[in-house]
Amino acid sequence: MSTSTSAKFINSVYQTVLTRNPGETEFHQAVHEVFESLAPVIDRHPEYSESAVLQRICEPERQIIFRVPWIDDHNRVHINRGFRVQFNSALGPYKGGLRFHPSVLLGTVKFLGFEQIFKNALTGLPIGGGKGGSDFDPKGKSDREVMRFCQSFMTELHRHIGQYVDVPAGDIGVGGREIGYLFGQYKRLTNAYESGVITGKGIGWGGSRARTEATGYGAVIFAQEMLATRDQSFDGRKVLVSGSGNVALYAIQKVQQLGGTVVGASDSQGAVYDPDGIDFDLLRQIKEDERARISEYAERKGGRVQYRTSGSLWSIAKEEQIDVALPCATQNELNAEDARTLVNSGVQAVAEGANMPSTPDAVHTFQKANVLFGPGKAANAGGVATSALEMQQNASRDSWTFEYTEQRLTDIMKRLHRSVQQTADEYGHPGDYVMGANIHGFSLVADAMIAQGVI
Repeated sequence: MSTSTSAKFINSVYQTVLTRNPGETEFHQAVHEVFESLAPVIDRHPEYSESAVLQRICEPERQIIFRVPWIDDHNRVHINRGFRVQFNSALGPYKGGLRFHPSVLLGTVKFLGFEQIFKNALTGLPIGGGKGGSDFDPKGKSDREVMRFCQSFMTELHRHIGQYVDVPAGDIGVGGREIGYLFGQYKRLTNAYESGVITGKGIGWGGSRARTEATGYGAVIFAQEMLATRDQSFDGRKVLVSGSGNVALYAIQKVQQLGGTVVGASDSQGAVYDPDGIDFDLLRQIKEDERARISEYAERKGGRVQYRTSGSLWSIAKEEQIDVALPCATQNELNAEDARTLVNSGVQAVAEGANMPSTPDAVHTFQKANVLFGPGKAANAGGVATSALEMQQNASRDSWTFEYTEQRLTDIMKRLHRSVQQTADEYGHPGDYVMGANIHGFSLVADAMIAQGVI
């Protein structure tokens, strides 16, 4: 099959995806982003087209949608919708987080689950891809309201998960509090202490040290490996990190440990610009302990800190040279205009801490400018990798030190970077981490699917 014929075949599969999944624009975008890279690998491996693996990998093995009724503190009944998309189990049990946010729809969960297939494969660990969540918004809810919702959500979800079946974790809107309520209800319903059924647990009851830090740390480690290919590092570099949740917070901490200075962070209501460098301890206290808005950071630190409600975080690059950008907030937050602003500022590397935070036009802008670009499925795989390490500890009834777990995470991210880089080189696109990640992740899953037959 020639490359042009491969491209026509891939496009025909993509058109089928569009037809069968109308209106799911984020899912379409995720599929298109992977498919853009696959013509060379389909050309080299005709068995992928002959076995219809491309068509099968785009169709979830199972999609579960359910009603989640709960009662608020004023005795009012609310109805939310719950989702779990068990996308692909070729490499292991389904693995992926739960997102609680008003924007969650089936298409959102499918886009995240599709990305998760390849991200999990790239870790080199035996985990398949899945994702779930609800349109419930935990913001502004009391602990008791969140508990009642989580218990109702797990009352349905528990029948579809298990440590050898499907292992959820946290995501946007699902932190340690929510994981605790979900695990407690699972334990109550099943009458079993099945630690490995969910990850992101508290240290005292089956959790893994370094899991909280893992996604942010992993993204920075990946970025450091990219920079090293050009004999550069974070030392002395100016960095922007979007978001101020779990991923962003610990990306900021790791950048500082490596000698960089983070000058901006954000939340859904605005952004702070701190030319002297973000005070990590203060920001963590505000966002983690107090669950307050990032505007509090500007009020408390004062000095030269600016709080902005208009414009994007990335516009800070118009005022100060930015060397590295780490989008860690949410999907499609960084557009082509933002990318041009960063390129004009002299940005050297971009590593995605969130899932698909850069629009396709932004990615192309970075690549055209020869900016090192680490896609989320590679750069933010540290979180799920450490979740898999948590599963290992649960299975062996063991608990590892922070230092040992962080070293395992570092080794995984370095190995992941190396495999993605080598795949890009092998297919004649040196330095193209998007192509390297897509081809390597796809090949691992496709080979396993073919070996296991048409199922």
